[in-house]
Amino acid sequence: MFQRGCRKSHTFMPDPSPRFGRPFIYLRWFGFVSVALILFLFSSRVLAGPPFFTDDPVPVELHHWEIYFASQYLQTTDNRSGTAPHIDANYGAYPNLHVHVQVPAVFNRADGRPTTYGYGDSEIGFKYRILQETDDLPQAAIYPTVDFPTGNADRGLGNGKTFGFMPLWLQKSWGPWTTYWGAAYWINEAEGQKNWVYTGWVVQRDLSKTLTLGVELLHRTPETVDGDSGTGFTAGGQVNLSEHYHLLLSIGRDFSGPNRYTQYTALQWTF
Repeated sequence: MFQRGCRKSHTFMPDPSPRFGRPFIYLRWFGFVSVALILFLFSSRVLAGPPFFTDDPVPVELHHWEIYFASQYLQTTDNRSGTAPHIDANYGAYPNLHVHVQVPAVFNRADGRPTTYGYGDSEIGFKYRILQETDDLPQAAIYPTVDFPTGNADRGLGNGKTFGFMPLWLQKSWGPWTTYWGAAYWINEAEGQKNWVYTGWVVQRDLSKTLTLGVELLHRTPETVDGDSGTGFTAGGQVNLSEHYHLLLSIGRDFSGPNRYTQYTALQWTF
C-alpha cells in the first residue's frame, strides 16, 4: 500500500500527504529525541511519502502545486516491494480543492523469485475540504482516489483490476502541535484481494521553522483473502530545505501483522 499522508498545510508536506507542508511531532521531548535518532540511524535507506499513511485534510492552496519525487519500500514476511521512484503531483484547482495524480515505477521480489521492475498502476483523485477548522471543531476533508491497472499484474507490478480508496480525514492544531486522524475504505475486487478498512492517527510538532517530527499509529483489516490484519506505527518528519524544497522521511513496522518494515523518502517541491 502506498503512503498518502504526512504533509503539511503550508504546502504540505503538508500534509503532506501529504502532506508535508507541515512538520511532524511527537508526544514529549523524549519522543522527539527518539524519533530524531531513528531517522538518523536509518536515513541511508529511508523511504518517503508524505511520510505517513494517514493523510491530513489540508488541500493545496489555490493555483499552487506540490510535487513529490518519492520512493517507498515495504518488506513483509515473504515479499519485498516498493516504488523507485514515483511522482505524486497535486494542484489547487479551486478553493478548498486540489486534484491529484500519481505515476509510479515499481519493483517486486517474492522470496525465491527474481526481482521484477516496471511501470505500476496509475492513480487520480481529488481532496476536498468539507469543514473549516474552528476553536472548537476540527477541519475535515474527503480524498477519494481511483487506481487504474496500468501495471503488469502477472509480474507483480500491478493490482490487475481498477480499485478505489475513500477516506475521511480530520485535523486539529494547537500552536506548534497538530494532530490528524481518520478512516478509509478500500474497494478492491481483483483476484485474491478483498475490500478492507484503514484507520490511523498522527501527532506531530513543529520543532522549528526547519524541522517537524511526528508519530503515527495505524490499523488495517486484511487486504487479501488469506491475509492478516495489521496494527503498527510510523515515525517520520519533514525538513524544510528552503521555501520551495522539503525533505520527507519515515520508517515503521507492524506490532502485529505482516509488515516487517516500511520506509518512505521524498523530495517535495512546492510553488
